[in-house]
Amino acid sequence: MHILTGIDAQVTESTSRLEKSVSLRQIHVFISHAWSHSTHYETLASWIFDEPWSIGQASLKFRNFSVPRSDPIHNAHSDRELKKRIYNQLSRAHVVVIPTGMYATYSKWIGKEIKGAQFYSKPILAVKPLGQERASSVVGANASKSVGWSKRTVVEGIWTLYRDA
Repeated sequence: MHILTGIDAQVTESTSRLEKSVSLRQIHVFISHAWSHSTHYETLASWIFDEPWSIGQASLKFRNFSVPRSDPIHNAHSDRELKKRIYNQLSRAHVVVIPTGMYATYSKWIGKEIKGAQFYSKPILAVKPLGQERASSVVGANASKSVGWSKRTVVEGIWTLYRDA
């Protein structure tokens, strides 16, 4: 179990009391990705969904609301269907995570994901992949928070955006 302590001091007294009375927080996460650049997605998904996390007295359970590999959106027959499928996933997420790789700047659907996150008032966490020299200005300009490439900063970023929403 990974215990997040760095942000404990930032938790307000009322939130702290609530955490003690609630033992499990279920957080729905949408990770933006293109299957042609799936290594970033796979790393983020394993960090977020494959390991147990807790903060204070609360256990965090992250649920994956990303577009599944078994039903990829690039098979959509029109832009309207593409938008509908993306928005369906986004509407159920609490936080949207987007790697800031340069492919994000040119991706048709990442633009739709950003617009969908804004439409549903979902916070966006920008994650800069390790060794990435350049980052997508489109993602950075629309992010609620930006973090570096480590499992702890990613999970703390998701928690902070969820908690503050």
